[in-house]
Amino acid sequence: MASRVRHDDMVQVIRGRDKGKRGKVQRVDLKDSMVHVEGVNIVKRHLKAGAQGANSQGGIIAQEKPMGLWSVMLVCPNCDKPTRVGYQVLADGTKSRVCKRCDQTIS
Repeated sequence: MASRVRHDDMVQVIRGRDKGKRGKVQRVDLKDSMVHVEGVNIVKRHLKAGAQGANSQGGIIAQEKPMGLWSVMLVCPNCDKPTRVGYQVLADGTKSRVCKRCDQTIS
């Protein structure tokens, strides 16, 4: 199954507590329909000392957690707005993503 959102795309969160935030996609997991976005969906974890290794210190650490693909929307690099993604077959037979707002090709 192909994804409309790919690695290094700029996306905007459209639902949840981080609604409105933008970030770059770090990883897409199509099997679970999850996406890791830089600087979004940050949670705090409490670790005991020695939990990660013999010499690790305990404390509270902040981590980025994955979020659902349905919670983000691709930001068009041309019009700089969140948009739906369409597809277009080019003259050479390759398929490319197209912004539904401005009809420009998305790389």
